[in-house]
Amino acid sequence: MSEQQNNPLHGIKLEQIVTALVDHYGWPELANRIDINCFKTDPSVKSSLKFLRRTPWAREKTEALFIATKLHQE
Repeated sequence: MSEQQNNPLHGIKLEQIVTALVDHYGWPELANRIDINCFKTDPSVKSSLKFLRRTPWAREKTEALFIATKLHQE
C-alpha cells in the first residue's frame, strides 16, 4: 500500500487517461505530442488502449503527458 501512496496514477485506469487527454488536447494535438500511429491514423480510444497495453514505451509517454497535464492544471 505504501508503494502506491506517491504514485499519481494509482487508481486511474488507462482508459481514463486516454479519454482525459483526448478531451483536453483532441486527437490531432495528442498525435503531435506523442508521435504514435494509434493517435494519428483513424484514432479511437479502443484501438489506442489495445496498442498502449502492448507497448510499454508508448504507455509510459502517454502516462507522463497525463501527469504533466494534470499538474499544469492544478
